[in-house]
Amino acid sequence: MTAVRRAAALPAAALLALALALALALALALAGTSQAHAAGYRYWSFWDRDGGRWSYATAGPSTARPDDGAVQGFRFAVSEDSADASRPRGTADFTTICAGTPAKQGTKRVALVIDFGTSADAPSGETPPARRTACARVSPDATAAEALAATAKPLRYDSNALLCAIGGYPQKGCGEQVSTDGTGAVGQEKQEKKDSGGGPSLGLLAGASVVVLLGATAAWQARRRRRD
Repeated sequence: MTAVRRAAALPAAALLALALALALALALALAGTSQAHAAGYRYWSFWDRDGGRWSYATAGPSTARPDDGAVQGFRFAVSEDSADASRPRGTADFTTICAGTPAKQGTKRVALVIDFGTSADAPSGETPPARRTACARVSPDATAAEALAATAKPLRYDSNALLCAIGGYPQKGCGEQVSTDGTGAVGQEKQEKKDSGGGPSLGLLAGASVVVLLGATAAWQARRRRRD
């Protein structure tokens, strides 16, 4: 007996329940797929230290001009947006970081926390260096980018002045889009290609099931009309 005939043998109420169950399962599966393939970006985020807490910087390092005694942080990670961004880890105290750099007339000191992130966030084939701190002695009007350049070269920027690498890490890439489900698939196009391989897609299977149900319903209705 074909799938259509088996389904046609079911009462109308059972067919309706089956259709509703299929629709619910499809909706849940699609929702789970959407969450698993959420897009994120692999990049260096920039942070201000204020009152013992990190806050996402409202200005970029090339325009921010920290005061003497400021603490600034940089963290490499994959995140969807500023609300999801990972904060720098470890000690972030100016007195501790700049203990060996005494104040000097005509300069300012900026404590830097440079967190290269975890292996999970690292580009393929690269290993993140250990987190480190530095005390930059720079001119009073220096930017955070200048303080970073004084202590953590080589730096790398893209054509839009986006900070791509600190201390040479990572060796390549700059703010690229990646999957946040742990697959490391870069870009929406690659993710879609991956989803389409290895067998029929969820949409195709769901469509085939709906066709079966519609056929079964039509057959049941036809049989009912003949009986009447």
